[in-house]
Amino acid sequence: MPVLVITGTGTEVGKTVVTAAVAATAAAGGRSVAVLKAAQTGVGPHETGDAQEVARLAGGVTVAEVARFPEPLAPGTAARRAGLAPVCPREVAQAAEKLAAEHDLVLVEGAGGLLVRFDAAGGTLADVAALLDAPVLLVAAAGLGTLNTTELTARELRHRALELPGVVIGSWPGSPDLASRCNLADLPDVAGAPLLGAVPDGAGALAPAAFRAAAPRWLAPHLGGGWDADAFTAREAP
Repeated sequence: MPVLVITGTGTEVGKTVVTAAVAATAAAGGRSVAVLKAAQTGVGPHETGDAQEVARLAGGVTVAEVARFPEPLAPGTAARRAGLAPVCPREVAQAAEKLAAEHDLVLVEGAGGLLVRFDAAGGTLADVAALLDAPVLLVAAAGLGTLNTTELTARELRHRALELPGVVIGSWPGSPDLASRCNLADLPDVAGAPLLGAVPDGAGALAPAAFRAAAPRWLAPHLGGGWDADAFTAREAP
C-alpha cells in the first residue's frame, strides 16, 4: 500500500486527525511517510494548513500541497473566485507518484468528500485514486446521519471499481448516544467494508508526543495499529 487516499463522508468528520493517526502509526512502525494535501482551501499563504497539522501531530513526515486557495469553499469554486488555476486530478496523481518514489507510504488527503470538484471539468479525488490505482480509506462521523453518507460514498467507490479497505470513525464521543453506538454494527454493513478504527473526540488537541503514543491504539492492524473492532463494538454497542 505505497499510496493511500483518505476521504471523508463530508467536511468536519475528523479526516485530518485520522490522516495524522495513520501517519504516526506508520512512522512508529519504521516507515517513511509523506502526506499530500490535494487542495487546501480556507487558509492564507502563510497560515497552517491540514498537511502542516498532520506533521505537527505525527512528526517526522514529509508534507506537500498541490495548491491552496483562501476561501473555505470547494476547490474548484475557491480557485475560480481567487482567479487561480484549479487543481486537476492528474497533477495530484503526479505529485503523489513523485513522493511514492522516495517514501514507503504516501497519504493523499482530499478536501471534504469524495466527489468535491477540483476543476470545471468535474475532476475529483475519486479520479486521483483511479489514476494511482490506490485504495481509498473512508473517514465517517459517528452519529445520526452517517449511514446515508457512508453508503453513498461506498457505492460510488464500488461503481468506479476503487478499493475501499475500510471505514474509520473520525471522532468517537466520550459519551456516545444511541445512534452512535448502533452505528458500530451498521457502518460496516452499509459500507460493505470493515471498521478500521475509531479516533477519540478531541484527539487533535493532544500534545504531539501523547498523540503519537496513542495513535496505534485507535487503528486496526490493517493500518498498522492494535485496535480491535470486535472488542470495541462489544464494549460500546447497545
